[in-house]
Amino acid sequence: RDDPETDAVVLIGEIGGDAEERAAAFVAAELRGKPVVAFIAGRTAPEGKRMGHAGAIISGGAGTAEGKIRALEAAGIRVAESPTRIPALLAEAGVRPD
Repeated sequence: RDDPETDAVVLIGEIGGDAEERAAAFVAAELRGKPVVAFIAGRTAPEGKRMGHAGAIISGGAGTAEGKIRALEAAGIRVAESPTRIPALLAEAGVRPD
């Protein structure tokens, strides 16, 4: 938050686990005023399907892309529908490339 060299934070997450929800809670508590943009990979993954590694499994509704997106947006984080939308969301937040 206080680093003058950091204009914004970009968070890239994935389905499974709860790291993105914990990051959302941290942003809500500690990073007010610093633009944060996120992308969550795996939106189309079916429940129970392993995606690449053991941590990326959705079980019992926990760790879904939808749940992560809700948590991120509730923390004031803009969530991109695809990685290509990240620059536009940063621009909307007032961040301009050098």
